[in-house]
Amino acid sequence: MDLTQARLLFIEEANSLLAVMESCLLEIESGDAEVAEHIDAIFRAAHTIKGSAGMFGFDPVVVFTHNVESVLDKVRSNELEMDAELINLMLDCQDHMAAMIRQLEDETVSIDLQQGAALIEQLHQYIQPQVEVAEPAKAIIHNSPAYWQLDIQYGEDVFRDGMDPLSQLNFLQTLGCIEHVSALWNFPEHFDPESCYLHLKLDFASEANKQQIEDVFEFVQDSSKVVITAPQQIEQSLQNIPPSDEKLGTLLVSVGAVTERELQSALQAQQQLQQQSQKVQALGEVLVGQGAVSADAVAMALDKQKATEHKRPPDFQFLKVEARKLDELINLVGELVTAGASIDSLLQQIEHEPLQEAFGVLTGLLEQIRDGALGLRMVQVGESFSRLRRIVRDVSKELGKDIELVVEGADTELDKTMVEKLSDPLMHIVRNAVDHGIENTEMRLYKGKPAQGRLKLSACHESGSVVIEISDDGAGLNVERIRQKAIEKGIIAADRELSKEEIFKLIFAPGFSTASAVTNLSGRGVGMDVVKRNIEELRGQIQIDSVPDKGTTFKIRLPLTLAIIDGFLVRIGDTHLVLPLNMVQECIEFEDQHENERNYLDLRGEVLPFIKLKQLFNLKSDAKAKENIVVVQYGNHKAGLVVDQLQGELQAVIKPLSSMFKSLKGIGGYTILGSGNVGFILDIPQLVQFASTAENTACHPMS
Repeated sequence: MDLTQARLLFIEEANSLLAVMESCLLEIESGDAEVAEHIDAIFRAAHTIKGSAGMFGFDPVVVFTHNVESVLDKVRSNELEMDAELINLMLDCQDHMAAMIRQLEDETVSIDLQQGAALIEQLHQYIQPQVEVAEPAKAIIHNSPAYWQLDIQYGEDVFRDGMDPLSQLNFLQTLGCIEHVSALWNFPEHFDPESCYLHLKLDFASEANKQQIEDVFEFVQDSSKVVITAPQQIEQSLQNIPPSDEKLGTLLVSVGAVTERELQSALQAQQQLQQQSQKVQALGEVLVGQGAVSADAVAMALDKQKATEHKRPPDFQFLKVEARKLDELINLVGELVTAGASIDSLLQQIEHEPLQEAFGVLTGLLEQIRDGALGLRMVQVGESFSRLRRIVRDVSKELGKDIELVVEGADTELDKTMVEKLSDPLMHIVRNAVDHGIENTEMRLYKGKPAQGRLKLSACHESGSVVIEISDDGAGLNVERIRQKAIEKGIIAADRELSKEEIFKLIFAPGFSTASAVTNLSGRGVGMDVVKRNIEELRGQIQIDSVPDKGTTFKIRLPLTLAIIDGFLVRIGDTHLVLPLNMVQECIEFEDQHENERNYLDLRGEVLPFIKLKQLFNLKSDAKAKENIVVVQYGNHKAGLVVDQLQGELQAVIKPLSSMFKSLKGIGGYTILGSGNVGFILDIPQLVQFASTAENTACHPMS
């Protein structure tokens, strides 16, 4: 691994840890979690960032994060209380750490050094009591030393991997004091200046635990041999613990005698030995042989055990994969689906039952591969929701409002691409709700509402789609004010009559805003038109419902995926159309009633508006064809689509239309059929809305 790739991995890991840190702090602040539940995760995030930064020589990150870690350590040991003031400070530090990581990724990003210095001073106010008693502290360490012995035999590829042993020693000294160093050199006959032949033996005095010391050498573990011998008092602490039925490895890890990595390494070695010689060597013997722990410590641990079986616990393993590789896999699966459809169309022309049965099995496997590949791209929408917690917190504090954020259905899964593109629309809606929707405390009390406003984010699966709702209990949308503003801006004519739903949609017009003043948060009329455009690009829809002084709800409905769908193929003349199968309810024969000029029919007592697609898209059809109606449903609305022929189910690989056709209504994309023909994928939400609107207009021509 070259240094550039290692640097990118560090940045990715640091950003992930900072997100965890922020999420945990916000949950503690909101009361959703206790300090004890999250303090270890917060501390571990800061500690890991500091350790990894030390490996690469990112000294500014190390220095700043060390101060953060010191304060968190005092909270963890119950020396400090995590109150509102400290949470605010930790969130500010998290922001500064994130800025420092961004600068490592992009050198053009500037860091506010004065702000960083001010934060360090605030952190020192929490650390200072410990610093003031420096001399007694030294005496304590001297009187009860925790001396570690380290044996580090560096691998020859250490320099090539971009690692610097001197940086590791410098970072090690932040955890304690290196009392003695012995350097051994294993020079070969043919010396290579790019290879590392260093072998170090250290006496190290520190109150750090074994895991913290091992983390210093995290990035050389694979190429080097690192043996850390624990102080006697740590191993002797086994005598003070009560009898336990924990497994040997777990027991040794719990007292700090061995680390998790040493345990896993020993378990792997034990398994390999068993496979090679068919003999089972005790785990304790393997750990002693690797130098991870002394034989006396193993004997004391065995004395404390009640259970004698030492099986490795089940473990979940995760593998990070580049998004690009995943997209390539989805594309290949799409081509496989298209090829399968082509073979299927050829098999329909011949009668060969064994071949058709074999292809049926292959088709089933293809569907499993397709579902598995698409499942890899599914992530929880909670990833987007968690980013909004900080926005709600910061904006509400800036505006002096007390707002509770409620999140439901954060584990609902959606295509990763859609989750990423959904972040900006959600942010705009949430900012507007906090700034314009929810009133300040004084106004809420005057209206008889609770002083604390409520903003709710929820997600759920519904009719083959994902529905995301953002609702608040604020003032609601002022219908008359929106209408007047639209007339002033020339968006609608003064004499035009609109329904309440149509008036609500006016807020999506470019540049539209009813705010009386522009703030640094909103009021410029920029954002809501972008929200609508982004959601429509995801083949989704957004609806608004608002009640004066009760609140406003934005409902976003999105398809589960943008890649491959189960479809229903229909035909009008020579034109093939594909409908998403999860929106198809039933198919019925269509009898055109000429005496009824309106496009609706009675479906078992229910009024069903319908659209003649050949008229809508100006398609040529077979005059003798017996027409059918496909009944589709989107949300709570139903409509019928009149077609010539029903051709059955298929798997459709969705391909986007050219930018030239993006304004085309009713078509969401296209697919290549097994016959080689092009099938247009219908945009059912738009068609259902068109049918309902057309029928309402026919019923109320004056509106």
